[in-house]
Amino acid sequence: MADDADHSPVWARSKRRRGNPFISLLIILLALFGVLTAALGVKEKSLAEGGAMMDGWISSAVSKVRGEAPKVADQAGEAAGEAAAKAGDAAQAGAAAASDELKK
Repeated sequence: MADDADHSPVWARSKRRRGNPFISLLIILLALFGVLTAALGVKEKSLAEGGAMMDGWISSAVSKVRGEAPKVADQAGEAAGEAAAKAGDAAQAGAAAASDELKK
């Protein structure tokens, strides 16, 4: 190893931060979208038909979510109501036990 003060061993160097992970994720997702678009364009022999195929996938997913959303919201509302009732009962039981302890 040379006696060069300007250089340090590889294992002693601090790691650089590479940037914002959100931006990296966004770039990766856009790259995957581009690869999918190109692959469907080659398969369908037209970018327009490949895009139409992806539009079909997206619209079916959106319609499925919209159809199930009210049912899921009703179930969540019922579960929240039951949880609130149980919490109220537990609080009332705890207050009664505390009151009994204070009376003794």
